[in-house]
Amino acid sequence: MFLDSLLARNPELADTAADLHRRGEIPPDTYVMDLDAVAENATLLADEAERLGLSLWFVVKQFGRNPELIRAVSHAIPAFAAIDPAEARTLHAAGARAGNLGHLVQIPHRALPEMLSWRPEAVTVFDPANARAVSAAAQRLGFVQDVLVRLEGAAGVVYPGQEGGVPLSALDAFAEEAERLPGIRIAGVTAFPCVLCDPETGAPTPTPTFDLAVEARELLAARGHRDLKLSAPSATSMASLPLLARLGATHGEPGHALTGTTPLHARDTGQPERPAYVYVTEVAHTLADGRPAVFGGGFYPRARIDSALLPRTGQRLDVQDAPPENIDYYRLLAAPEAGGPVRAGDTALLAFRTQIFVTRSTVAVVAGIASGRPRLAGLYDTQGRAL
Repeated sequence: MFLDSLLARNPELADTAADLHRRGEIPPDTYVMDLDAVAENATLLADEAERLGLSLWFVVKQFGRNPELIRAVSHAIPAFAAIDPAEARTLHAAGARAGNLGHLVQIPHRALPEMLSWRPEAVTVFDPANARAVSAAAQRLGFVQDVLVRLEGAAGVVYPGQEGGVPLSALDAFAEEAERLPGIRIAGVTAFPCVLCDPETGAPTPTPTFDLAVEARELLAARGHRDLKLSAPSATSMASLPLLARLGATHGEPGHALTGTTPLHARDTGQPERPAYVYVTEVAHTLADGRPAVFGGGFYPRARIDSALLPRTGQRLDVQDAPPENIDYYRLLAAPEAGGPVRAGDTALLAFRTQIFVTRSTVAVVAGIASGRPRLAGLYDTQGRAL
């Protein structure tokens, strides 16, 4: 999906990754991350958001909750939106500031005292029970916690496994109860996804859920709430920030833009953010019909992979589809038609949409590519633990 973009915009990363694998410094099933490009992308996003009067909370699940990358991003974008408690702890330990907790996964009630003690800017609540729990925990800690009301998404837009939120029709009743809770203050609304990339063009487009969030904020304003935030996550990038500002959002939550890997980046190599990762594996064996099998572990069901590059021969081989219900021990490539034989041990480079935190991969952070002096800064697992 992103191989053409990577080779056009950041070929040094591809060369560095292949060289690290050839020298045995990284194993197959490794995502190689360009620290310099991530930092550069974060600065671009921060500057554009400031120009437009927007705030940003950055997201890191897609690049493996990595502490080095977290620190690089937080120099430009200090506050984060944590997807779940495990991610929140990694971000906090790396020194980033808590922006929005409970973003996609609610904070377990027993973890509230720990996480509220970090004094997050906002906590997202999906229902009255979670609002009551946040209020009680904040009261015990001696302060009032700002909360964002998560709106139930529009029909047909919500992803399976991400259901939840207050229906717009029930928002008045929710607000009436929340206004009586002494430990919280309604500070705004959020929903997911508010923006998606058009499947044909890649252009960022608001979803019907965005409309619901705008309506919800208006309803809360009519009840007397002031200075309300509207966080509109998904597909936050240089291309979508003007859209967020125009439609009235106050916050974006960049994730894949930090690595130049939104669907728009796959179609338009002229986007400002540069590709910042490449997946490295190797040929494990070849089937009797000539199809090479590469080591797996890092493939994501929604990856939309097109091809793999074998640097030794320069061959580009199609990556064959695999059913998502099967474990990706291997992934098959098309049998080569020309260009010399494929050998076991050959390096293979792929670039596709991923969520590294749900893989079995290694994450290699490389610094110095921008200055022409690349060095391996560290190896980590997908949860950001050093190996």
